Amino acid sequence: MADLKMNISCFLVLLLLLLSSFPPTNAQGLKVGFYDKTCPKAEAIVKKSVSDAMKNDPTIGAPLLRMFFHDCFVRGCDGSVLLELKNKKDEKNAPPNLSLRGFEVIDNVKAAVEKECPGVVSCSDVLALVARDAVVEVRIKFIYNTKLYIVV
Repeated sequence: MADLKMNISCFLVLLLLLLSSFPPTNAQGLKVGFYDKTCPKAEAIVKKSVSDAMKNDPTIGAPLLRMFFHDCFVRGCDGSVLLELKNKKDEKNAPPNLSLRGFEVIDNVKAAVEKECPGVVSCSDVLALVARDAVVEVRIKFIYNTKLYIVV
């Protein structure tokens, strides 16, 4: 029994040493106002475009969030789910992504942002901003514009 406790203690100490030897990560996330200097209207353009898209199709909010999830789940948030290769060996045509909806919304938002600030805002940032604004828009509609139940 004492040998087992000693082995476990040694294992835990070695595991702690091993884990502490890894350098800390320094991930940079999307922050509000990131494009204030390079493309000041970017966030407003995305917000308006998402709002307009959701007026045309109130059900598009969840698919936009799902697209963001599918993009981030495979190799990080890089916008690769938006890319379409000629040989069809891309994330967009991968079996789990064939049912994704909302590509036209992303394309419209990206075109509007590119018109204002060509080559400044990346596709992955557009996708992140669209997902953020879609969630906000869905929440606003849920809280203020719908009833949870029908009163008879």
